[in-house]
Amino acid sequence: MLYDLIFRLGFRRMDPEFAHHLGMTAVRILGSRPLAPIVRRCTRPEPSLAVEALGRTFPTPFGVAAGFDKNAVGVRGLDALGFGHVEIGTVTAIPQPGNDRPRLFRLVADRALANRMGFNNAGAAAAARRLARLRRGGAVVGANIGKSRVVDVENATADYVRSARLLAPLADYLAVNVSSPNTPGLRGLQAVETLRPLLEAVRDAAGATPLLVKIAPDLPDDEVRGLARLAADLRLDGLIATNTTISRDGLVTDARAVEAIGAGGLSGPPVRERSLEVLRLVRDEVADPSFCVISVGGVDTARDVRERLDAGATLVQGYTGFIYRGPLWAHQINRGLAAD
Repeated sequence: MLYDLIFRLGFRRMDPEFAHHLGMTAVRILGSRPLAPIVRRCTRPEPSLAVEALGRTFPTPFGVAAGFDKNAVGVRGLDALGFGHVEIGTVTAIPQPGNDRPRLFRLVADRALANRMGFNNAGAAAAARRLARLRRGGAVVGANIGKSRVVDVENATADYVRSARLLAPLADYLAVNVSSPNTPGLRGLQAVETLRPLLEAVRDAAGATPLLVKIAPDLPDDEVRGLARLAADLRLDGLIATNTTISRDGLVTDARAVEAIGAGGLSGPPVRERSLEVLRLVRDEVADPSFCVISVGGVDTARDVRERLDAGATLVQGYTGFIYRGPLWAHQINRGLAAD
């Protein structure tokens, strides 16, 4: 395929973060007024793929996971390319530059990415301004919110609430990210006794906007079940399974190269099996179909998406596959789903 050649000869040789910014520039151009209607005519999902969830109609169950469009700058372009929704962020109440570079790495042999970005974003107020301009666009947009790095863990609740109040009136749903491995202390918030008051406060701040919580794949099974029960008990609208993994098991990439990369979360095929296991654990714990479960992690093909839907996912998200499959990735998956 043409994109495979471009990737091998071009993007693969670039710094991954620079290549991402270059790709996002192209996405933004595709989402501009002259081009977006033309692109959309070629990539529009079949009507049969539409899904009703979270009080909205998603044109396809397949959307973009948080991390790809951190600042809500590429929503129109991603929508035009055929994604059924875009989850922006992770957004923090306080703008922050993220961790030092380099912080994004390709593991080409595993078709994976490793990142320790550290929630680099322009802040919730800037995201809110962009979302306000998107309200007339029709795309389904979720907002993923996280803890500002300069805020101590004991003050995390107020920090999340600040972001929720800014973004909830403008987003189709909110996702509380307590599972990134790249913000010190964040994953500790997944403990039920800590997470309950945080989610209660964010739920109250979100008002009528649907609220979900995003969990890590590295939790033991009993903790996954406990978090699923907690989400249901708090009458949240759903759960996102899963974030990136800190595990390095089973990689094809040379161990010395992996060690040189250092800390960070892995996405793509290395998290595929565990993500699917967590999905099944969550759905086994909360069988109510009105409880939205978004499955993300290692999704690459239409067959992968269908497997997640058959396992109980309401919606499915991807990110890493875009890097290895190119801009027609969503269109290819939608065609495959429609052909089932």
